[in-house]
Amino acid sequence: MAGEAGATDKIDLLIYGPSKPVINDGFPEQYGLHKCEQPGDLDRLTDDIRARIRGVAVTGLVPTNSSVLARYPKLEIVSSFGVGYDHIDSGWAAEHDVVVTNTPDVLTEEVADTALGLLIATLREFVRADKYVRSGSWLTQPYPLSVGSLRDRKVGLIGMGRIGQAIARRLDASRVPVVYHARNPAAGVSYQHYPDLIAMAKDVDTLIVIIPGGASTARLINAEVLQALGPRGVLINVARGSVVDEPALIAALKSGAILAAGLDVFADEPNVPDELRMMQNVILLPHIGSASVVTRNAMDQLVVDNIKAWFDGKPPLTPIPETPVRGR
Repeated sequence: MAGEAGATDKIDLLIYGPSKPVINDGFPEQYGLHKCEQPGDLDRLTDDIRARIRGVAVTGLVPTNSSVLARYPKLEIVSSFGVGYDHIDSGWAAEHDVVVTNTPDVLTEEVADTALGLLIATLREFVRADKYVRSGSWLTQPYPLSVGSLRDRKVGLIGMGRIGQAIARRLDASRVPVVYHARNPAAGVSYQHYPDLIAMAKDVDTLIVIIPGGASTARLINAEVLQALGPRGVLINVARGSVVDEPALIAALKSGAILAAGLDVFADEPNVPDELRMMQNVILLPHIGSASVVTRNAMDQLVVDNIKAWFDGKPPLTPIPETPVRGR
């Protein structure tokens, strides 16, 4: 059956994306590894190799659309690094009986830590205060009081999945009220659910975005949402850059329609608009939500473990909902 290999069969894998030692060194000798770091490298694979590829390890945010996946007629599994998988054509995979996996849970607490840290740093102006000390300005006068504080905030989470709930737990510990917007109420949580995003934005002064990217959420945070958030409003995005209408955010920050923003993700990474880079009321991070050694190693290992489980004839550990595994 698919997903099993005999003792002497070679299992050909494509490792697609940035080189990761844990993934490169994670497979035993029965696996034949073919490495392509960029989309252009895929063209160097011979027809013979493409015909033998049975699994793909996607190690970063490289485009993995239908035209990429269709090159491998024996493809059985795509094991993707990261919890988000909007860069992978899961619809094509489902239609062609290809299982897609991601790496949830192992990054949940790390991303939640980043979200809370980014929120506090944005409100209390930690980056600007650090520069103030380094410039010697503190020698002449105290740093001015920060306008923002966590103490008088009400946070609206956009998304209440694993990471959203982990962020909410941290806000609970900080005694900050939490509500959330999602398409449907989340099971097992007591926070108030808002089916209408605009209504929630009007009732809070802080939005933390933690939902998947993709067509269904593109530019969800638009000018209307930012206007509803108001002049005390703070936006924190640790989701995908595509979820925020970047020009509308820039306009809101410039005009004072909202107070500040903390961004870990952008619409066209690693390109960040000059207007954002010049603003003093924005903290910019280079997509490091889960980027610690311990967490990234755990994510890399889960990419490996999903593939090994599949070819050992077992269910993969973390299949995505669009490609459920049956019969194992």
